[in-house]
Amino acid sequence: MQLCERDYFHLTQSKTFYFRSTPNLLGAGGLPLRTPERVFYMDSTQHKLGRRDFLKNCAIVGAAATLAPTYIPASALGLDAAAAPSNKLQMGAIGIGGRGQEDLRHFLARPDVHFKAICDVRRERREAVKAMADQANGDDKCDMYKDMEDLLVREDIDFVLIATGDRWHTMASITAAKFGKDVYCEKPLSLTIQESRALADAVKNYGIVYQAGTQRRNIGNFQLAAKIVQSGKLGKLTEVHANTLWPATNHDWYPAEPEPDVNEVDWDRWLGPTPWRPYNRAYVRGDWRSKFDFHGGGILEWGSHTVDLCQWAAQKDHTAPVRYEPQFNPDGTIAGNIVAYYDDGVKLVMRTDGWLGLGTCSARYVGENGWVETGDSGRMAVSDDSLRGELKYFGLPGTDPSTHIAEFVECVKTRRDPAANAYVAAQSHIASHCAYIAWQLKRPVEFDPVKEEFTDEAANRMRTRAMRAPYTL
Repeated sequence: MQLCERDYFHLTQSKTFYFRSTPNLLGAGGLPLRTPERVFYMDSTQHKLGRRDFLKNCAIVGAAATLAPTYIPASALGLDAAAAPSNKLQMGAIGIGGRGQEDLRHFLARPDVHFKAICDVRRERREAVKAMADQANGDDKCDMYKDMEDLLVREDIDFVLIATGDRWHTMASITAAKFGKDVYCEKPLSLTIQESRALADAVKNYGIVYQAGTQRRNIGNFQLAAKIVQSGKLGKLTEVHANTLWPATNHDWYPAEPEPDVNEVDWDRWLGPTPWRPYNRAYVRGDWRSKFDFHGGGILEWGSHTVDLCQWAAQKDHTAPVRYEPQFNPDGTIAGNIVAYYDDGVKLVMRTDGWLGLGTCSARYVGENGWVETGDSGRMAVSDDSLRGELKYFGLPGTDPSTHIAEFVECVKTRRDPAANAYVAAQSHIASHCAYIAWQLKRPVEFDPVKEEFTDEAANRMRTRAMRAPYTL
C-alpha cells in the first residue's frame, strides 16, 4: 500500500476514509504498535485529520504492508519529553503590507511558529518581510517568491497568512486550500456573494482550517456584549446595529504609466482575477480602495467585522437577512444607511453615524428591556443602571489580532474550527454584499438566504463579477 500527499487531497473530497490496524509494527521499547481501526470525518465543524497526521499514518500503514517488524524510536513519534520537530508549525505568507505586517509580528513572536517564506508580487515587500523574518529567526533563510504557487507547493509549510488586497483574498485562499495549507486571511474575504460561497465550500471540501481576520470575535468587550444579548438580559432581541462606512465605490481610473519590470512589480499578477487596467503606481501604493474593480465598498469594508458581530450576537451565523432597504435623506438623495430584516423580524441596521464614540467598528444590540453598545476602544455603554453591573473594561483594542491569531494556531494543532471560520464569515459577507446591491439599485430587495437568490433579476446579476482568464472559481 503506497500513499502519498496527492492521495490526501483525493480522499478528503469524500466524507469518510479509513486507516486500518497494523498489528505487525513495533513501537517504542519493542512493544507492538497497533493503529486501531479509525474513521475520520471531514466536515465543516470538525477537522479530525491534518495533513501531517495523514502523511504520518500513510507512512505507518505503508511500512506495515511492506516491511518486517521495525523498531521506531519514541522521539520519532513525539512520545518523549522533547518536542518533535514537527510540533513547531511552519508558516508562509502571501501579499504582506501594513495590516499583514501587524499580523506577522504576532506570528513571529510565537515560540510554536517558524516563518519560512514570503510571496509578494512587489520586490520591496518581499525584501521587507524577509528582513522581519530573518531578524526574528536569527538567520537569513527566509525564502522569497513572486508567484504563490511556488510557495504553496512546498511540503514543509503548514499554513499561510494571506493579506493581499481584497481582489485576491478568495482566489489565494482557495488555491492554498487546494495545496492543503491552512489559512489565516485578512478581510474582507470576498468581493461577491459567489466568491463568499465558493470560499466556504472550498474550505469544507479540502478539509483545511480557515480563520478570517475578523479578530473582534476574540476581543473581550465584543465577547461580553454578545454574551449579554444571548443571556437574555436585554429581553427579546429586536435590533442589531453595525457601524459601516459610506457604501460607494467609483470608476475613476488613474492615467496609464509605464509598467515596471516584472520582478519589481508583477502588474498582471497584482491584478489577478480583476479586469485588465493600465498600470499606475497609485494602485500599488494602496490607492485601490473605493475603486469598483478592487473593492467591495464601505458596507463590506467595516461590515465584514460589524455585521459579523451582529450575526454572532443574534445567533444568526447560519443565515442572512431576507429584506434590505436603502435609506434616503429628506431631500430625496440616498443616505449611507441600510435597514435589513431577518425572517423572524429582527432588524439589522447598517449605519455610518449616531454612535457614542466608543471606537471604530462599533456595534449596538437592542432588546425589549435595554441595549448595549461597544467599540474598538474596549469601553462599553448600556441603557440603564440595571445592566451596569455586567460591564468590564477591556484594555485590548479591537484592532489587536493577538488573541485571534492564538486561537487560529491552536485550531491548526487540534483541527477544530475557529470562531471566524469560513462558513460564518461567508454568511456575514453575503449579508454585506446584499446590502450594497440594494444601495446601488436604490430600492429594496428581497433575498432567499438558503438559495442565495434575490427575487429581483437585476440584483441576481450582481451576485457575481466576471473574472479575468485564467482565474476561475
